[in-house]
Amino acid sequence: MKKLVILGAGTAGTMMANHLRSELDKHDWEIDVIDHRQDHYYQPGFLFLPFDIYKPKDLVKSISSFIPKGVNLVSDKADKIVSGEKKVVMQNGDVIHYDILIIATGCDIAPEEVEGMNGAEWKKSVFDFYSFEGSLALRNKLRTWKGGKLVVHITEMPIKCPVAPLEFAFLADSYFKHKKMRDKVEITYVTPLSGAFTKPKATAVLGHLLDDKHINQVNDFGIRKVDNENKKIIDYEGREVPFDLLVTVPTNKGDAVIERSGLGDDLNFVPTNKATLQSLVSPEIFVIGDATNIPASKAGSVSHFEAEILTENIKRFIKGEPLKEEFDGHANCFVETGNGKALLIDFNYTHEPVEGTFPFPGIGPLRLLKESRMNHMGKLAFRWIYWNMLLKGTHIPFVPTQMKTAGKHF
Repeated sequence: MKKLVILGAGTAGTMMANHLRSELDKHDWEIDVIDHRQDHYYQPGFLFLPFDIYKPKDLVKSISSFIPKGVNLVSDKADKIVSGEKKVVMQNGDVIHYDILIIATGCDIAPEEVEGMNGAEWKKSVFDFYSFEGSLALRNKLRTWKGGKLVVHITEMPIKCPVAPLEFAFLADSYFKHKKMRDKVEITYVTPLSGAFTKPKATAVLGHLLDDKHINQVNDFGIRKVDNENKKIIDYEGREVPFDLLVTVPTNKGDAVIERSGLGDDLNFVPTNKATLQSLVSPEIFVIGDATNIPASKAGSVSHFEAEILTENIKRFIKGEPLKEEFDGHANCFVETGNGKALLIDFNYTHEPVEGTFPFPGIGPLRLLKESRMNHMGKLAFRWIYWNMLLKGTHIPFVPTQMKTAGKHF
């Protein structure tokens, strides 16, 4: 019997386990999923937890409850991938051999990459919301915070869900208005980019929203250090931004097992063919989700589209057939803008977000790059879809794997 190993039981790894167990013959293929963690978190909910929109219990379920029957869950930590010998060495010394390996190890924050970021003020006046612990600590801080200078900051790209820091700034504006203390809070959005987003048309729309909500912008800010004593961030040009409360998105890096295995780039992301999702390291290794170095958003919707294409490519690889170059970088993201509204962006490698209708051309009911309450409801509904459809490998009706241009105003 041959063995397929999935390293990581996050969003992407769990989806692949569900897809492949139903597609591969149980008599021919054994499937192992390796992950030392017990809990699976709904990471998009980390954005809402600080504002008391979600409760902690809304965001966590057990990993084992989403691993399908017929798949072995190995609840230990991987130490190293030895690609030349097709094996994964575990921290306890066990060795798991594979015929096909799917790397789905995701990425995580690395505040230690910036001088002073995880210093004396970490979890006191400097917070992240990209981890469950950080998001929960920030919730507790915001409940009692009296106001001052709130700085929402991105260290560097790439990061998970590139719009999430913008969403945090928008939700903070709404949150403090609801608490009738917006006049006591100065919000500043600090980014290493030259504008609010990575694509021109979306940057214009999102930049106008920042202006409308009286949120200051500081662009092209390459942070050098966090000055904990004087509460300010300093960039390489010497510019300083003072804060009373810093909400930062630290450097995002791939898992340390990738570094120990010598398979990644400087940020531990695995070099990957952006159209087939086959690694550039070894032909029997495939990569999905946040673990890749492909120029697509690191978001759950992207992993969902990747999983459908990767499933077919693994079946082709097993049969010795050429892989299909079908992944187009499709991303579909709701952008929460506060006050019960959101906008929706739909884009890929070659097409930037534009106005239009989704999923039905000319009908919608969702509007692209326009605020609406319908989009907000879609954002909230995604949590149910995530737990009940996405992780289980269920195709989401009317949402195409590849981006469609119909209904978009290019």
